[in-house]
Amino acid sequence: MEMNKLLEEYGCLTFSDDVMREHIPKSTYKAFHEALAKGEPLAKETATVIANAMKIWAVENGATHFTHWFTPMTGLTAEKHDAFLEPDGNKAVLEFSGKTLRKGEPDASSFPSGGLRATFEARGYTAWDCTSPAFVKDESLYIPTLFCSYTGEALDKKTPLLKSVDALTKASCHLLPLLGMEGITRVSASVGSEQEYFLVADEFYQKRMDLKLTGRTLFGAMAPKGQELEDHYFGSLKRKVSAFMKDLDKELWRYGIPSKTKHNEAAPAQHEVACVYRKVNITTDNNHLLMQLMQDIAKKHGLRCLLHEKPFAGVNGSGKHNNWSVVTNTGVNLFDPGDNPVDNLPFLATLACTIKAVDEYADLLRMTIATAGNDHRLGANEAPPAIISMFLGEELDHIIESITDRKELEDTSSERFQTGVSVIPDFSKDNTDRNRTSPFAFTGNKFEFRGVGSSQSIAGPNTILNAILAAEMEEMADLIESGKTPMEVIKDFMAEHKRIIFNGDGYSAEWEAEAQRRGLPNRKNTVDAMLCLKDEKNIEMLSRLGIYSEVELDSRYEILLDNYNKTIQVEALTASKMARNEIYPAAIQYLSDITKTALEVKQAGVNNEFLMEDVQYLSELLAEMKKKMDELDSFIKEAQDCHQDILQQSILWRDHVFAAMNSLRETVDVIETRVDAKYWPIPTYLDLLFGI
Repeated sequence: MEMNKLLEEYGCLTFSDDVMREHIPKSTYKAFHEALAKGEPLAKETATVIANAMKIWAVENGATHFTHWFTPMTGLTAEKHDAFLEPDGNKAVLEFSGKTLRKGEPDASSFPSGGLRATFEARGYTAWDCTSPAFVKDESLYIPTLFCSYTGEALDKKTPLLKSVDALTKASCHLLPLLGMEGITRVSASVGSEQEYFLVADEFYQKRMDLKLTGRTLFGAMAPKGQELEDHYFGSLKRKVSAFMKDLDKELWRYGIPSKTKHNEAAPAQHEVACVYRKVNITTDNNHLLMQLMQDIAKKHGLRCLLHEKPFAGVNGSGKHNNWSVVTNTGVNLFDPGDNPVDNLPFLATLACTIKAVDEYADLLRMTIATAGNDHRLGANEAPPAIISMFLGEELDHIIESITDRKELEDTSSERFQTGVSVIPDFSKDNTDRNRTSPFAFTGNKFEFRGVGSSQSIAGPNTILNAILAAEMEEMADLIESGKTPMEVIKDFMAEHKRIIFNGDGYSAEWEAEAQRRGLPNRKNTVDAMLCLKDEKNIEMLSRLGIYSEVELDSRYEILLDNYNKTIQVEALTASKMARNEIYPAAIQYLSDITKTALEVKQAGVNNEFLMEDVQYLSELLAEMKKKMDELDSFIKEAQDCHQDILQQSILWRDHVFAAMNSLRETVDVIETRVDAKYWPIPTYLDLLFGI
C-alpha cells in the first residue's frame, strides 16, 4: 500500500468527529459537543440533522442497511439490520430519522437477563452511544448502542462501563483540586488492548468437532516439539501468516483502529496484535470489531483464528493484556510518575488509591477475568495466577517503603543502561521491569491487567477498574476534607494495603502459601470467583457509585454461572461424541488389525510376544476409555437433571463433569500415542500447531 493511499484511507469507513464536522452545520456540531461535555441528552433537532448526514455518508460508502450494534451479556456483539429503503407508492425513498438513530427496540427475549425480565416482557431498548463513532461494514451502517430492559436495567456490558467512567470523573473532580490540580472537569480511562490469538489451517479445523463447537481441543497428545526451544516468539513470519496480518492491518486502519504492533507469540501458531491507546469506550468497541475482522479475514486466507484462552494444552494460552491509565481533560496521565515521583502528589495519591482498591476489591477483579476458558489458562505458561497481586518495580517499592516507614523521601534519577558495545550509546533505564507472573503490573505510566482472557470483552474488567479507583478516590477526598493532609492519607492507604504488592514468582507454591498468610483471596476457578457478587461490601460500593444496582448484580451472578454451566455442557457433550463416534471406533479398528497381525505372525511360527504386549496394553487402555466415557455420560445426566440453585448446578458441572472430561482426555491422549497415525480420525497437534 502506498503511503499516501494508506493515510488517505485511514478511517475512511468510520463516521468520525472530523467526518461529522464536514457533513453538518457548525451550529449542530457545536450543540452536539456541548451536550457531550455537559453529559446532557442530545436534542431531537440535533439528532435529526446528524442522522440525515450519517445516512448520506453511509450510502455514499455503500451502505443499504443500518444496525444498532450492542454487547449483550453473551459477551459477543449483536446486530439486527434494517434497510434505509422505505416504499413510497410506486417508488422508494431512503429514510433514517433522529429517533431511529437514538433508539431501537430489538426483541430481548433470547438474550441472557438473569431474571431481569420475564419471557413475556420481551422488549429491550438500544440507545445510541454518541461517544463512539459509527462505521460502515458489509454494506450496513453500524451504530454503537447501549442495551437495556423495558424497566431500565442494563442488559449489556457497555452501560455499566460508561457509568464507571462517570463515577471516575466525579471522584477525580472531588479529589484532584484538593491536591492542587486546577481545571479538572473530566477524567477518562485510557486503554490499550493487546490481542493474542492462534491461527490454524482451515482444512484441519474442519475435521475437528471440538474446535468448531468449543473453540479448543478437547483431546490431543502433545507434539514432539512445543515452545520449549523459544524459537517462535518474535520469530520471522510465515508467508501465509504475514499475508493475513497485512490484510488485517489494512482493514483495521480503514476503520480508524490504530493497529500498531504485530508479532509471533510464544507458542507455535500463536500471534499478537496491539493497538494504540484510546478512551476505554472506543477501545472496547474497537476490540470487539477487531475480533470479528480477525476471524473473517482468516477464512479468506484458508485459516481459522482461534480466540479461546487455551485452545491447546501444554503450550501458551492467549490473553488480552489490558493496559489501563487514567487521564484528565487537561492531558495529565495520573499514573505518570514524572521525573521526580516523590514530589508528584497527584501521582502518589492515585497510586495509593489504586493499591488500596486492588487490595480491597481483589475478589471483584478476579471475577472479571473468570470464564470457563480462562480457568485453563491462569497460572501457567506465562499467564498470571488466579491470586490477584500488584507488581510495582524497585523504584516505586522504594518510595512506598520511604512513605510508610516515615523515612525522608529522596529524589531518584534514572540509571543508564550500558550495553558494553562501543558503537551503541548508553540509554536510560525504565523505572520498572516486567514481571510476567504478575496479574497487575505497573509498566511505566500505566497498569497492565494481564489476567483478561483473549475471547473476553474488556468492558467488564475496565468497569471494575474504574469503579474501585473511583471508590477509593472518594474516600481519600473525604478524609482530606475531614482535616487530614494528603500525605497522611497516602501513607495510611499504602501502609494498610501494601500486602497486595508482590514482586516474586507468582507461579511458585511458596507464593500461594505466602498469599494465604497475607489474607489474599485465591479463587482458582470461575465458580468460586463468582461468589464475590453476593458480598455486601461489593454490592454496596457498586450500587453507591451508580454502576450496578443490586438487582443487576444478582442478574450477573446468574448469567455468568449459567454461561459457565452451558460451556462445560457443550464441551462435555462434544467430548463424549468425539470419543464414542470417532476416536474409540478408530482405535478399536487398529486393535483389531494388530491382533490379526499378531495371530498371523504366530501361525507363521514366529514369536509374537512383542505384538501381544501392544495388543494387551491397547486393549487395557480402551477398556479404561470405555469406562470413562460411561462415567462422563452419567455425570452429564446428573448435572442436567439437577434442579437446585444455580451454584449447586455449577458445582456439579465443575467437580463431576469437568473432572470426568479431564480424566477421559488423559486416557485418550495416551491412546493417541499408541495408534498408527493413519488410523487416527482427527488432525493432531502436529498438524494444528505446525500445519501452516
